[in-house]
Amino acid sequence: MTATTLAVPMARTGGTRQLAGTGTLLRLALRRDRIILPVWVLVLAASFLSVTQSVSTLYDTDAKRADLIRSMSANGSLRALYGPVFSDSVGGLTAWRMLAFGAALAAVMSLVVVVRHTREEEETGRQEMLSAAMVGRRAPLTAALLTALIANAALVLAVTAGLVGNGEAATGALALGLATGGVGMLFACTAAIAAQITENARLAKGLTAAVIGAAFVLKAAGDASSDDGSSVLTWLSPIGWAENVRAFADERWWVLLVLLAAIGVQAVLAYTLAGRRDLGMSFLPARPGPAAGTLGTAGGLAWRLQRGSVFGWGSGFLLAGIMFGGITDGAADLVGDNQQTQQIIQRMGGQQGLTDAFLAAMVGMLGMVAALYVVASVLRLYAEETGQRAEPVLAGAVGRLRWAAGHLAIAFGCAVLIMALGGLGLFLGYGAHLPAILGAALVQLPAIWVLGALAVLLYGVFPKAAVAAWAVAGLALALGWIGPALDLPQSLMNLSPFGHLPKLPGGEMAWTPVVVLTALAVALVGTGLAGLRRRDMLN
Repeated sequence: MTATTLAVPMARTGGTRQLAGTGTLLRLALRRDRIILPVWVLVLAASFLSVTQSVSTLYDTDAKRADLIRSMSANGSLRALYGPVFSDSVGGLTAWRMLAFGAALAAVMSLVVVVRHTREEEETGRQEMLSAAMVGRRAPLTAALLTALIANAALVLAVTAGLVGNGEAATGALALGLATGGVGMLFACTAAIAAQITENARLAKGLTAAVIGAAFVLKAAGDASSDDGSSVLTWLSPIGWAENVRAFADERWWVLLVLLAAIGVQAVLAYTLAGRRDLGMSFLPARPGPAAGTLGTAGGLAWRLQRGSVFGWGSGFLLAGIMFGGITDGAADLVGDNQQTQQIIQRMGGQQGLTDAFLAAMVGMLGMVAALYVVASVLRLYAEETGQRAEPVLAGAVGRLRWAAGHLAIAFGCAVLIMALGGLGLFLGYGAHLPAILGAALVQLPAIWVLGALAVLLYGVFPKAAVAAWAVAGLALALGWIGPALDLPQSLMNLSPFGHLPKLPGGEMAWTPVVVLTALAVALVGTGLAGLRRRDMLN
């Protein structure tokens, strides 16, 4: 697209000039995201619907739902993870089970959209080309926020329509959808602020993700101390605001006004910052300094670029492990005599005792999430190349394989670290069987490495399709999360490398799939590096 195609008539008023070209940029953003945004929305909406169907099947009587609520309310760790239950209806239990996670995922979707169409565009130089036409200073930010608004509005409609179609109350379904989409839009504005104050897309995403994580931790701490969502800590978190909308339980519509006010304040701040900086600049510039010591090596530079994400993922896995471990003792009481729920946990974690099966299921979930870290870490190579930061490094006495090896060592090696921290967290929360739990966590690594190796293959051989690695990792996560509840056939579950791993702790160790998956990962990485060595670098 040339700059002239974005030309629009310039209005006389300064305010209109600031937004000139917004419509064209919005159409461009929607065209670029025409695949990934519908996938995000449909997967999130399908997650809500699958939980609704599971609850209506597993807890099909008032007595079963009442028993579930009593067991959950007595377990502070469960409340920290999912929040309090405000209604014993199927819709109320769906809101309890999905709202916190759904809102957090909507926030992640929004931050990716906003940073992609603001700071990332500036970082790659495309925004400078577009701004050569009659494009207002605030038009890119407006287009990015409108794209996020459309995505979250679609999510609200999809969640509402799905629950209503399943027979749930329309009022509660709408409240649940608005609470989820409202949190997503709030963090879209947070990402807009981060894109103004940071120097690159990586920092903007990391800062926004840290805020999302802090919001979840505040909500968890507040819910652990209170069974009705009234804790001060819960009210300090936007995710806590969403749960206090109380979908399907005498909805508090005024809480949505709190979300709306926060969105407005952050949007005003983002627009103010956007109007006070030059294109490509930031309010937190890079620290100057020579490349001394380990930073003067390809591996040292890779570590410097990725150490923040490693620390963040490691801390998150340790906390998640502690939280999952804390609810393990109550898993049997929570399930009770519900045979269908026991079968779901056993499909996720194996046919051993219920406690071991629950631990195995939680370890498996940590492994599937860790695959997202490896994919993100591998694709840092793609970001460095397209951002033209790889060229100065490769112009010196550093070969492509040596440059790539630094990032891949961190991607695959630190996967071991974060899974070990996740296993340690499970032990600290549960309080028993450290060797067994740690071994179960580490046995997930071959499957994690396969998904990371696929990202290496795509980047090395088909660089423009490298982002498809996210879709593969997302498919593996969706199969592991939703598949057991829907009782999908094993042939479909085996599309994920995690479907071939032994179910530990409690199950029998099988070395054959571990060795085969590891060998497959090595082969994929080798093929990807061979492709990287031969192909032209992207401009």
